[in-house]
Order: sequence, then structure tokens, then C-alpha cells
Amino acid sequence: MSTTFWILLTACLTGIACGPIGCFLVLRRLVMMGDAISHAVLPGIVVGYLLTGVRDPFIMLAGALGVGIITAWLTGIVHHVGQVDEGASMGVVFTLLFAIGVILVSAYTGQVDLDADCVLYGEIAYVTWDTFQIGSTDMGPRAVWMLGGIVAMNVIFIVMFYKQLKICAFDPELASSLGIPTGVFHYLLMTMTAMTVVAAFESVGAILVVAMLAVPAATAYLLTRHLWFMLILSAVIGCLSGLLGYGLAALFDSSISGAMAVAAGILFLLAILFSPHHGIAVLWARRLLHNR
Repeated sequence: MSTTFWILLTACLTGIACGPIGCFLVLRRLVMMGDAISHAVLPGIVVGYLLTGVRDPFIMLAGALGVGIITAWLTGIVHHVGQVDEGASMGVVFTLLFAIGVILVSAYTGQVDLDADCVLYGEIAYVTWDTFQIGSTDMGPRAVWMLGGIVAMNVIFIVMFYKQLKICAFDPELASSLGIPTGVFHYLLMTMTAMTVVAAFESVGAILVVAMLAVPAATAYLLTRHLWFMLILSAVIGCLSGLLGYGLAALFDSSISGAMAVAAGILFLLAILFSPHHGIAVLWARRLLHNR
């Protein structure tokens, strides 16, 4: 299969993986948790390499996943125990861990092709350079398999706990009164967010992961008032952002990851203008017709 096919498949899977999880983060005003985790995973990547001495993607990503989950848990602990605003607790935890990661990279990985820029910006165009093999059979890029697995896990997670996640997102107090363990579901959501971020950032980079978590979900939020449809729309918009982003990158000879974020932003602007409930152009047209 061609390189273009694998790039497009990776882009679509990234959008599909990030979109639905991003919906719950948007509804709970926790979308910057994705940003916090995407920055904080750097020390996990370095520690994974230092412990094994091998630049194996799965080992380093396992380290990143561990630190990502720790980031989500530490943020909650700082927020509840220290009585610190949730946004401030995210800032404290992720800046500390990211700074530790930068120090570890500069101090211990000078002889290895491991750079902070690679983690921050990613490059989806190189996805075919790292393939998964069974014996002598090339099964395709590792990123595709990893993202495909995350998509499946996210779908199973949302389908199994849809009712609980919905109530916790819209009315945590009602959820508690109904006996739903809101704390457990909060940390389950943070764990799934960490897994999604770690799987996606290898392809699009840590900084742009937050765009794929936030923008498709926010766009879907403007287009519907039904959560189940919002989840589906966010996945479709995320996939469409990847496809349009690749087209923009090819047209302007630019970064594919950056173009994906730009495409997502364009779709969001269109939703702001033409959303059936909140669209500026729609509201203006209604007022114009009413005045007549």
C-alpha cells in the first residue's frame, strides 16, 4: 500500500480516537488536561529509554503512558487535597514534569536521536518508517495499529459506561446522589485520555494533540444538542480534519500535522457561522426575516 494511504489512515484514526474522548473533556471543561498530559509525557519517554538502553517505540510509549496517567492523577490530587483551582493544578503538574523531561533529554540522550522537538511537533509523513512486523510479513505502521487499538478501546469504554459518563458530565451532583462513583469515572476518563494522547502524539506531536481533542469536539457541540450524535460527529469531524489537512499540506507544501489543526479550525469557524442553534449567520438571517 502507498505511503499516502497510510498517512491518511493514520490521520483519520487520530481524529476518530481523539474526538469522542474530547467530547467528555469539553463538557466537563477539562480539555486542557489533554494539553497537560501531552507535555508531561516527555520524562516518561526518556525514562523508558534510560531504563532499557533501547530506542524501542513501544517501550518509550509505555513510559509515556505511565507518566500520562500519573499526570492525570496528580492533577486531581493537587486540586482536591491542596484546594487549588483545577486549571492551576494542571499548570503546576505539567510544567514541572515537562521541565524534568527537557532536562533529562539534554543531559542523558545527547548520543541518541531523541529530541524534544520530535515529541512536541511530530511528523505524520514519516509514519511508514516504523512498521510492525510478524516474522517477515510487514503489517503496516506501528502507529496505525496503536491508534486502531485505542479507537476500539475508546468505543468499548464509551458504550459500556455511556449512561454514567453522560450523567457525570452534565450533573455530577445528580450522579453522586444516584450512587454513581463520580471519582472513579473521573479517573477512568483521565486514564483513557492519557492513553489516547500517548497513542496520538507520536503521529501529530504533543502540541497538536490538544487541537484534535478540543476542536472536533467543540465543533460537534455547536452542531447538535444530543450527546450520542455529538460523539459520532466529533469522530467524523476529526477524520475529515485529517483528510482536509493532508490536502492543505500537499497544496501549500507545509506540515501535515499543522495543516490538520488548521483544517479543524476552519471547520470550527464554519460551525460558528452556520450552526443551526448558535450560528452567527443563522441568527442574523432569522432576525432579518423577523424584521420583515
